[in-house]
Amino acid sequence: MNAQTQTSTNPLVRMGRAVLAWFDTGRASAFDAPADHAGADRIDWMRTLPFILMHAACLFAFVVGVSPVAILVCVALYFIRMFAITGFYHRYFSHKSFKTSRVGQFLFGVLGASAVQRGPIWWAAHHRDHHQYSDKPEDAHSPIQHGFLRAHMSWFLSKKGFAPDLKRVRDLMNFPELRWLDRFDIIVPVLLAVAVFCLGVALAKFAPGLHTNGWQMLVWGFFVSTVLTSHGTYTINSLSHVFGKQRYKTGDSSRNNWFLALITLGEGWHNNHHHYPSSTRQGFYWWEVDITFYLLKLMSWMGIIWDLKPVPRSMRDDHPRRIVPRRIVR
Repeated sequence: MNAQTQTSTNPLVRMGRAVLAWFDTGRASAFDAPADHAGADRIDWMRTLPFILMHAACLFAFVVGVSPVAILVCVALYFIRMFAITGFYHRYFSHKSFKTSRVGQFLFGVLGASAVQRGPIWWAAHHRDHHQYSDKPEDAHSPIQHGFLRAHMSWFLSKKGFAPDLKRVRDLMNFPELRWLDRFDIIVPVLLAVAVFCLGVALAKFAPGLHTNGWQMLVWGFFVSTVLTSHGTYTINSLSHVFGKQRYKTGDSSRNNWFLALITLGEGWHNNHHHYPSSTRQGFYWWEVDITFYLLKLMSWMGIIWDLKPVPRSMRDDHPRRIVPRRIVR
């Protein structure tokens, strides 16, 4: 057994590397085993500990209590960060369905990172991989291939999930600021958590009638809001390939689901998206509510983004008239 192997099996060293990975994913990844290693699909419990603690922190809602202003901040941050994931991480970084300036691109990355779903390069790499292998064995979060739990979240808690295929995101790797944001993706969420806590402290001092404080605001405004945003996003992997209507024959089990579209601001029109991924709009028809697209359209009128890619009418209308609901039960 060589020194490197001994080091890798030392529990204290492995724990240290896992803790390092919480703060600096770049340096920690240098010590990782290859993604195709025999144990790459197993959950990395030490590296996953912050994710577990995030959920556990929500239980403190029973300790800190609740107030209308705390709920308002919780909902507002859910909406803002869900939009950042759907509009920026997904439709911009993953599919380049519109254009923006380099400054705008970085700010979009910062907003997306605040949702605690890693950096934009990591997110886009995995999503592009999903489209390449949708519902095939190589698709890491296919409920058809791997079941609900892995599709929903355990895929990104494994060593393989922590190591994206960067060959798919060479365009994004050209920007050092995005690489920095990906490497230190914990910085933005920590700053947001501190800001939310300080907001609660300020409100307790200057507006005591609102009956909130720093700890209550931290729990509801950051932890509860983050967990809701995360699991709302995950439903597109785990549920929108199982429940809903399949308008287009896309070669996978992607489905349109109006309820998921509401809670994810438009992502639930998933079969539409798999039919024509490069479109900025995922609700192809006027009755398919796509809040993310409406906001992106507003941003284009303001000159923040431009060249929004439409779905060609020939592509949109290329489907049978009768849409038959289907449900897959594993």
